Parts: sequence; structure tokens; C-alpha cells
Amino acid sequence: MTDNWGLLGHEWAVELLRQQIVRGTIRHAYLFAGPAGVGKRTLALRLAQALNCTQPSEPGIPCGECRDCKQIEAMGYPDLTIVQADREGGILKVEQVREARRMLTFKPYQAKYRVTVFLRFQEANDSASNALLKILEEAPSYAVLILTADHPEQLLPTIVSRCEVLRLRSLPPEKVESFLMERGAEQDKAHLLAHISGGRLGAALRLMHDPAALGFREEKLNEVQTFGQASRADKFAYAEKLAKDKDAMRNVLSLWLSYWRDVFLCAEGSSAPPANIDRAKEIEAIAERIPLPKAHQIVSQLETALAQLESNVNARLLAEVILLDWPKI
Repeated sequence: MTDNWGLLGHEWAVELLRQQIVRGTIRHAYLFAGPAGVGKRTLALRLAQALNCTQPSEPGIPCGECRDCKQIEAMGYPDLTIVQADREGGILKVEQVREARRMLTFKPYQAKYRVTVFLRFQEANDSASNALLKILEEAPSYAVLILTADHPEQLLPTIVSRCEVLRLRSLPPEKVESFLMERGAEQDKAHLLAHISGGRLGAALRLMHDPAALGFREEKLNEVQTFGQASRADKFAYAEKLAKDKDAMRNVLSLWLSYWRDVFLCAEGSSAPPANIDRAKEIEAIAERIPLPKAHQIVSQLETALAQLESNVNARLLAEVILLDWPKI
């Protein structure tokens, strides 16, 4: 494994963690924050490997080939516990955190550290968050806890204050494009995926290996103009359908948000290429016809809707409000 733990980007984070391992100053709790698909889970697994590799090429650099490294990579290691909601957008429950706490009472089976990774901890309910606080306060010396979340602000301040926070950033699209081409993607497709993923390598790889996801994106972005001409009845019918599946609704709103953010930036005169680079001409055309305040309003509305969708909101009403306010294009 390379001296950047086999990762593309995030060199500063790898070096910080590696130096802590070398100096023996590893923290008992970390929070890796950043947008979905940016590499938080991968970094957490690499840290677990660096802590427990039996044949490091040098201190703090896991080999990636020993039994321990391979088991950690497959998330099937005896001294690694992965805690997450049963699905993305689900709820991480207090019982799961309590079970993780029980596991931490046992000393490592074959490693130096027992590593517990709480993925997407922004999905934890209040009881689960409070249970984690007890773990953070009582964790044994052989335990390393790693939380991942989109934003630290989504978690209790008392949790964040007990963790070392590493904020991971998206990569330049050019780096992602080159990486995808090295993995066999054609240049045009790699160029598109690098931009629509926003420089998030994990998201780009998922799109690369899931043609259905690209088809879904195409369908939902076409709806941006469709709903500009749709009747109220059609909008109500679509809102009812959309609200039946919150996961699907979350994906749809995220795609619409990326599109309208491009429209807003274009209307504002930004020179940056749009994330939806394959639709640059139609985005420019819409930006010329939609007043800047209206574009900003739609972006804010979609951002708020995504945040509200995480709570016990009436999803159908939320969808109706968005669609009824949709501008005619």
C-alpha cells in the first residue's frame, strides 16, 4: 500500500493520522465529516488497518496484504465493529449503540486496538446519541472510536467536542476523471462522472458501476422542465407518488438541487463549470429566463426540504409545496 494509504486525495488527513500512530498520540475518538461519497468510510477502514496491521511497510503504513488488513477491508475483522442504520436515510438506534458499548468491554481478540466505526451518525436518534456520549466518556484505552457524518453540526455539540474532527473535502474533478480513466472508463464518461459527482470519488465510482443510477438521473433532470409546464393536478399526483418512498424522494431532491444550484450560479455570472456539465446549454438558457432571486429561492427551498426530510415531516405536503412553486420554463 502506498504511503497515502492507497487513497486518492486527503493527503493531509492521512499524514496527520499516520504521525499520531508513529508518535503514540492516537486519539480515542475521531469524527470524519464530509459529503456522502467523499471517502469517510474508506479513511476509517484505512486507519483501522494502520493501527492493527501485522506487517506494516513502515510505522503507520499498513501493508494491505496481511490477514488483518484484508479482514478489515472486508469489514469482517474480529476487533472491528461497524455500526450503521439498516439503510441510508434510516435510523441508527440506541440498541445498536448499546451493543457496541457491550463489545468494547472485551479486550481485543487479536489486535492492539478494538476499533468501532459509527457510519452516518447523523442518522442516530436522540437516545442513540446520548448512549454514545457514555461510550465516549468511558471508552477503555484499547478502544478507538470513529464517527462519520456529513456535517459536524448535525451531531450533538457534546459529541463533537469529544472527538478530533477531520473535515474531508471533495477532490478536483480532474483528479477524479484521471482516476476513473485508469479504471477503464472512457474519457467522455469519466469527465461527466467527475463533474456530476462533485469531485466525490466514492460517488463517482458508484455511478460508474451502476448504469441504472445514470438513467435515473437523466429521468429526474428531464422533469425540471416538465414540471415547468405541468398542471396542478399533475403536480399533486406526482407529489403523492414521490412521497411514498423517502429514500427515492431524497435522491430526487438532491438531483434537483444540483441542477438548480447550477442555474443559480450561472445566473449569478459564475465562471465555474456546472456540476451537470452535460446540460450546460439548457442551464444557461434557463438562467437567462429565470430571475436570480427566484433561482436562489428554489435552491434554498430544496436545501430546506432535504433537511426537513430527515425529521418526521409530511413528505407529501413538502413535495406539493416544492412543485406548486416550480417556475414556468
